[in-house]
Order: sequence, then structure tokens, then C-alpha cells
Amino acid sequence: MNSAVSLLLLMTPPGEAAPADPLPVHVGGRVVGDAEGAMRFGWPGTYFESRFRGPEVTVVVESGTEHLRLSVDGRERAVLVRPGEARLTLSGLGPGEHVVRLDKLTESQTGGGRFIGFFAGEGTEPLPPPARARQIEYIGDSYSVGYGNTSPGRECTAEQVHDLTDTTRAFGPLLAARLGADYRVNAYSGFGIVRNYSGGVPELSLPALYSRLIPGEATPVEAADPDWRPQLIVVNLGTNDFSTPLGLGERWADQAALRADYRARYVEFGRRLMTRQPQARLILMGSDDFLGEVEQVARALDPTASGRVTTLRFGDLERTGCDWHPSLADHRALADLLERAIAETGAPANGRGR
Repeated sequence: MNSAVSLLLLMTPPGEAAPADPLPVHVGGRVVGDAEGAMRFGWPGTYFESRFRGPEVTVVVESGTEHLRLSVDGRERAVLVRPGEARLTLSGLGPGEHVVRLDKLTESQTGGGRFIGFFAGEGTEPLPPPARARQIEYIGDSYSVGYGNTSPGRECTAEQVHDLTDTTRAFGPLLAARLGADYRVNAYSGFGIVRNYSGGVPELSLPALYSRLIPGEATPVEAADPDWRPQLIVVNLGTNDFSTPLGLGERWADQAALRADYRARYVEFGRRLMTRQPQARLILMGSDDFLGEVEQVARALDPTASGRVTTLRFGDLERTGCDWHPSLADHRALADLLERAIAETGAPANGRGR
């Protein structure tokens, strides 16, 4: 941390009034506003940003489950580890323009947090929040979450998986940063299109969770959002559908029946996405275990081969993250692969989808 910047961390009693002078905020991801003007959040990779001119800014946030990174002008200033209700003041930042950002790093499937706001300090002037022309949506499972990606090895406890996950270093946010794009990560570890890991939670799937504003809460669900018009939607779902053998009592008679159901449900989900975001191009990712199914889905969604729906094979990963998940190096390689694929789609380099 720059010695010219001081950081004051105060643990505040629940319900204490927030400071005056809130800054306008740009939100990356889905949130639920509450009666006090705060925003609840739960999906991985959610972030909040503000701009200001002056030497001091305060953030007030509440979470009993997440790790959160606070940065100013792209430099990490603090990582909050399950902070409860926390109030942090950064001072000595200098008189010029600054961007403050709070990123949700971890995945707590029934947890989340509450962002109360960024607040101008003494001598600080609010500015319009950051705005980006390009938007990319990522839909997936643990690979898209960045599950255990900072781990030095594959053997991890459940607590280590949580603590060693950094969604900002997963392939989607990495690529978005390169392209100067806003992003959403609608991903949930262990879930698939029709079947979850080892047949768990059979009544739910990622398509069933997709519209939720908080993944662990059935309501509310998202209505049309005129500010979210991504040019690209990247879907990576199928690993959990096929990575474990069918068990007794599951609803598919055999692998052929599972694969047929996967294709049918994926086509249905894809059409839902295309109706919801008609301007967007879709890239459907798949490994060798299910790439053939993904290719059939793409052909069904784009029968004229117009290029609106394309597929992307990934493989050859070292998978040294927790529980054989992609490492940081793997995520960089996936970002490279996806960047090349995006260039080939001919999607606009900037400007909101029309």
C-alpha cells in the first residue's frame, strides 16, 4: 500500500446511519435494492464503482460470508474477509480524479452481502460513475466462477475452496478487463443444464436459477433491464451434466437419454437467451466430453449458420486448482482462447448491442 494513503477500518454497530454525501455508483452484476437505498448482492463477480475528485472516500459494506477487494485507480487497497458491517475510509489519495471499486471475490451460494455505498470525504467532489460501451455476459458453472483458482494444489477443504476462489481472476472477468467491458457472471458451482454434479439437487439447474437476482433466493427475479444489452453471451455448461456416472434413482435410463435431455433443454435455454437479448451473439463452450452435444445445440439455435451462435472447444488444461479445477494459468489460457473466438465472431469491438 502506498505510504501516502491511510486506511481507516471501523467496525460499526448494525443500523448505524451511513455517512452523508453518497457517490453515484455503477453496478456490475445483479442486485436487489432495499428500503434504505442499499443493494443486496449474491452472484459471483459482482462489483461496484464510483468516480470522484479529491483526497478521501469511504465505503460501507456488509457481509458475513464473502471476501471483497477494495481498490482505487486499479490498485488493491484492502481485502475484506467476512467483514460483517465495515466502514473503510481511504484518505491522502491526492486532489485528482480517482475510481474506487469493490469486487466480490468469493462464491457463497446461499450468502452474499449488502453494499451501502461509497461516500465522499472532506474536500471530495462526486463525478459521474464509470461507463463502458461493451458488455459481456458469462453463464456457467465452477469454471466460470473461478472455483479454487488461487490454490497452490488440488487438495482443498470446503473452506479453502471458498477462500481460494477469486472470480476476478477467472477467464471471463480477465477477458472483460482486456476489452474494457462490463460483465456479469451468472454462474453456480456444481450445476448444469439438466443435471448437477453427481446428481445433486435434482429439482434445480442453472437455467432454473438464471433469472434470480440473488442465486440462493427464489424471489425476486429479474425483469427486463434496458441498461443490460450485451453484445456477447458466453455459456459454459455441461461439465456437471456428464462428469459423474448416473446413479440409482436418477430420471434418465441411460447416457443416451441424458444427452438427449441435455440437448433439448439447452436449445430451450438458448432460445430464451436469444429472445431476451436479440442483439447478442452466443458462444457455447464445451470440452471433448460434451462438445458434440454443444455443436448440435448450436446448429439447432442457428440453423442458417449465420454466425449468431458459435461453439468453442476447450481442453488441455493443467487443472491444478482445488478439486482438479482450472488454475490461474488455465484461466489466462481460456481468456486467450475466448478472445480469439470473439474476434472471429465479428461482434462489435465497442458500442452497445442494437
